[in-house]
Amino acid sequence: QVQMVESGGGSVQAGGSLRLSCAVSGDPHPHSCMGWFRQAPGKEREGVAAIDSDGETTYADSVEGRFTVSKDNANSTLYPQMSDLKPGDAAMYYCAAASPWFSGQCGTDTATYTFWGQGSQVTVSS
Repeated sequence: QVQMVESGGGSVQAGGSLRLSCAVSGDPHPHSCMGWFRQAPGKEREGVAAIDSDGETTYADSVEGRFTVSKDNANSTLYPQMSDLKPGDAAMYYCAAASPWFSGQCGTDTATYTFWGQGSQVTVSS
């Protein structure tokens, strides 16, 4: 059974940093397109970033310059990194992976992604 396993997250003061890790398990095929989303209470899930097998990245305007994603293609592992965190960044963060055979544009459309992690809570205090 294919699963996405997330680790990291936690609580941090404004201006601080956090690093997450998201790995696809149970699938020998590499997942070229991986994404990162967040959902705050009472709000819709929004795309934060995406990265394809060539390392091309897409970021939401609200996190550009503060958040980065990198990926280990061989192990289908995503490494989201957050810095200069603000109270408005507090949310449940989710990693996602497209099908290994996905050939479309790798972006932050939720419909792109087949596999989702369980979520990592991020809390930012002012």
